[in-house]
Amino acid sequence: MHVALYARVSTTRQADNDLSIPDQLRQLREWAAANGHLVIQEYVEPGASATDDKRPVFQQMISDAMMKPAAFEVIVIHSLSRFFRDGIEFGVYERKLAKNKVKVVSITQPTSDDAGGEMMRRIICMFDEHQSKEISKHVSRSMKENARQGYFNGSKAPFGYQAVATSTTGSRGRQKKKLAIDPDEAEVVRLIYRLYLNGIEGRGAGVKEIAKYLATLGYQSRGKPWSIQKVHWTLSNTLYMGDYYFNVMDSKAKKPRPPEEWIKTEIPAIVDADIFERVRVLRESRAPQSGTAIPKVMSSPVLLAGIIKCGVCGNRMTLSTGKGGKYRYYKCTSRRGQGNHACSSKNIPMEKFDEMVLNQVANTIFHPDRLQILMSELRERIQSGKNSRQEVVSELERQLKIMDEKQNRLLDAIENGIVELDEITHHRSQQNKTIREALLIKMAEARRTPLPAAIEYLKPSQVDLLGKALRSKLLAKDSNLAKGYMQLLLDEVLVEDETATIKGSYASLANAMHQMKIGTNNLVPTLIPNWCARSDSNARPLVS
Repeated sequence: MHVALYARVSTTRQADNDLSIPDQLRQLREWAAANGHLVIQEYVEPGASATDDKRPVFQQMISDAMMKPAAFEVIVIHSLSRFFRDGIEFGVYERKLAKNKVKVVSITQPTSDDAGGEMMRRIICMFDEHQSKEISKHVSRSMKENARQGYFNGSKAPFGYQAVATSTTGSRGRQKKKLAIDPDEAEVVRLIYRLYLNGIEGRGAGVKEIAKYLATLGYQSRGKPWSIQKVHWTLSNTLYMGDYYFNVMDSKAKKPRPPEEWIKTEIPAIVDADIFERVRVLRESRAPQSGTAIPKVMSSPVLLAGIIKCGVCGNRMTLSTGKGGKYRYYKCTSRRGQGNHACSSKNIPMEKFDEMVLNQVANTIFHPDRLQILMSELRERIQSGKNSRQEVVSELERQLKIMDEKQNRLLDAIENGIVELDEITHHRSQQNKTIREALLIKMAEARRTPLPAAIEYLKPSQVDLLGKALRSKLLAKDSNLAKGYMQLLLDEVLVEDETATIKGSYASLANAMHQMKIGTNNLVPTLIPNWCARSDSNARPLVS
C-alpha cells in the first residue's frame, strides 16, 4: 500500500530544539516497513497549530491526496492530535479524503473503520481539543503573570531595545528576560522623532520623507531599509515612552483586545512622554480623516495641491502643463486619467487662480471685522468644549472612585482573613488595577485641550495685529511659507464653472495666531475643519 507520512509540532522553537519530529518520523517509517507499506511522500510541518487548517504543508498534503488518482492511499500519523485538535475539522477532512478513497491512520491510537471506530476517533479528538484549550489557558496565564512582573515574553525585542537575561530562572531552566535600551538603535528612534517634529532642512517631513532620508544616511532597521510602515509604527507605539503592553492583540481573531485585558510592563523610555505626545498630536492633525493635507502633498510645488477639487465630479484637480511646460493649469484628475469625456470641467490657469485665492483668503477671511467675528465664535466653542469635557471627566472620576473602593474592600478582606490570597483574588486585584489604569488614561485624554488656551484671552487689538501679520505672510514672496499656511488653513477649494468655494478651520486660525503670538511663526498650524459657517467662505451666523 502506498502511504504518506505526516509529522507536526506546534511551534518553530519546538522544531529547532525538540526531538519530536525526528522521533515521529522514525516511528512512522518503522511502522510502514513492518506492515509492508511503501512511503511515497513525507510531509513535515515544523511549527503550526492543529486547531485549524491554516498549515501550508498540511494543505499541500490534502491537495496531493485529492488528485485523480490519489498520490497515496493512506495518511499515516503518530497520533490523531498531529492531524487535528478540533473534532469538527477532523471529521470534515476525514470525510473529504474518504470520498477519494484515502484513509487517516494513527500508529499509536488505532481504530476500526466501522461506526464504533469513527465514534472512538471523535472521542479522542474531543479530549485532544479539550487538552489543547487547557494548555493554551495555562500558558496564557503564565505569560500574563510574567509580563506583570516586568519580564519580556517575546523572542525578538522591538527595534531600539534588546532582550537581556536576568538572574531569575523560568520554565525549563531558561533565564527570564527584560527589555533594555540598545544605545545605537535608540539614537535612530530619537532621530525619527526629531525629524517628524522639526522637519528636514526647514521643511515639514512625513513618514515617507523620513524613510527616504534615513536611506540616504545609510540607516537600516536590522538589515532592512526603513519602510513607511516601520517609521509610522515607531512614531505611534507607546513602548518608546516606556508604556509597553502585552496581550493587546487576539492572535486568533486578528483584532485588538479590550484595554482592560492589556498587561502593562514597565520598560525604560527612549523618548520623553512630552515628545511622544507632541508627535501624536501632529500625526492626528496630518491624518487623512482629519481633513489635513497628506504628507506627500506638503512636498508638492503646487500651492493648492491636495485641496483643490472639481465641483463637477468631486475628484481632485492636479497640475497640467501646455506648450512644453510654458503654461500651467489645474486640471480635473478624471479628465486627465480617463479623457475629456469623463468630466465637463475646464482647465484653470494656475498662476492667476492661486493669486485670486491668496488675495481672497488674506483680504476677506482675514479682514479685521471678519476675524473678530470668527474669534468670538471660537471662544464660544472653546467654552462649550470645556463644559463637555468636564462632564466626561466627572463621570470618569466617579467610576475611578468606585474602582478604588472595590480594590480597598478586596484588600481589607484579604488582610482581615475573610478571603484567602489565592490565584482568583490575585487575578481580581490585577484586573482592578488594569481597569483603573484604563480610566486614568481616558481622564488624561478627556482633559487634553485641543486648542491653545491663550487664544481665549486675546484682546481685540491683539487679534487685529496677529491677523495683519498672517495676511502679510500669505501675500509674501516666499511661496513655500504661503503654501504651508494655505495647506493647513484650508480644507478644500471647490471649483465649478466660474465659482470657487473655500472651506477652512476655526482651530487652524487659532493655532496659527498662537504660534505667532509665542514667536514661533516658522511653524505651521494644525487643522480641525469647521471654521467656515455652513461649510463655505461667507460669514454667516452659526445654526443653533
